[in-house]
Amino acid sequence: MIKVGIVGGTGYTGVELLRLLAQHPQAQVEVITSRSEAGMRVDEMYPNLRGHYPTLAFSVPDVATLGACDVVFFATPHGVAHALAADLLATGTKVIDLSADFRLADADEWAKWYGQPHGAPELLGEAVYGLPEVNRDAIKQARLIAVPGCYPTAAQLGLLPLLEAGLADTDRLIADCKSGVSGAGRGASVGSLFSEAGESMKAYGVKGHRHLPEIRQGLRRAAGHEVGLTFVPHLTPMIRGIHATLYATVVDRSVDLQALYEKRYANEPFVDVMPAGSHPETRSVRGANVCRIAVHRPQDGDLVVILSVIDNLVKGASGQAVQNMNILFGLEENAGLAHAAMLP
Repeated sequence: MIKVGIVGGTGYTGVELLRLLAQHPQAQVEVITSRSEAGMRVDEMYPNLRGHYPTLAFSVPDVATLGACDVVFFATPHGVAHALAADLLATGTKVIDLSADFRLADADEWAKWYGQPHGAPELLGEAVYGLPEVNRDAIKQARLIAVPGCYPTAAQLGLLPLLEAGLADTDRLIADCKSGVSGAGRGASVGSLFSEAGESMKAYGVKGHRHLPEIRQGLRRAAGHEVGLTFVPHLTPMIRGIHATLYATVVDRSVDLQALYEKRYANEPFVDVMPAGSHPETRSVRGANVCRIAVHRPQDGDLVVILSVIDNLVKGASGQAVQNMNILFGLEENAGLAHAAMLP
């Protein structure tokens, strides 16, 4: 049984980790931390977990206690994992970070987008970007894994086959993405109030969003050179879900794009390439660790439209983190993640 610790378990990604790990056949949560809620049982804060964690309580983060675990997940705001990751790695514990602390390979670029110096630049060289569909072999050998963000997961999975095949004009890629309000986190904010977000939709971060350099980094690796990307996120009045509408110019009409995508993801347990002409819905992945993709070439023209949907809290965060844990410890990749999405 894998002994699991969670740092920062009071947010949405933390409770989602607890929900998924409660049904995992080979993992047991031993420690969960929160400075503000130390002493409170997790099933008092989250009644959906009653019966699953009858004695587990939040505690103050302690390296010795966390270091006794086989793996520690960080479900924290950016900057927190910087301070503890090195000490935990020194104990032999594996670290899987759901924050943005180790996603960008360049410390200066991270500082630019997050407004503070990178707190652990010495670890960036060994941090593995945890997108299994790209880095599965590296994940198997990793000590430190950076779980991709939600927008970057949907956007990269949607565009990777075109870029890997060298088919798209990489100067003019567009990612037009929509997110549910849970993507903003559990902290109170005016923009996430029901009366503010309900019956409305708005774009934000058009000038530059923190996920832009992460998406661009992944696409650059796939293409083998710099890419031109316009990324526009939107807030939509739903709780869970990411819908990415991706645009790329593909002049070569001789390539069967449906076959290309089906072949690329044929052996990927959590990517579903839907039949030609499909329009995947966010509700079809709610609660599941799945990315559903559809490929369109409107009017048989040069512009290709890829539709990519995920649950931002599962494949876009905690589910992908568990998927990484499964790969890291040599388990079945779908352990604890094989359940179907929830409908309605």
